[in-house]
Amino acid sequence: MAGFFHSIKLVGVLVLAIPAALAGLEFLVVRGDVIVGGTLLTLSFALVAIHRFLSFPTDPKSALVRYVTGSSDPDSTAPESDDDRD
Repeated sequence: MAGFFHSIKLVGVLVLAIPAALAGLEFLVVRGDVIVGGTLLTLSFALVAIHRFLSFPTDPKSALVRYVTGSSDPDSTAPESDDDRD
């Protein structure tokens, strides 16, 4: 079910990013306004990149626990001990 909600959020981001990118292309190519066109293109790409790379997981509490403990396994919430040394 999480894939469905992720797809819906992506569509929402693209609804905002695609018109900005098209307007940026028009300013850049047709009107020759490099500053406005480049800014609109950069903002639209940044919007998609932020959604792609910085979107929060569905369970922020477990992500915080994984970050604090340094675990890459989502089921493991306890850090590994140093007792395994020989």
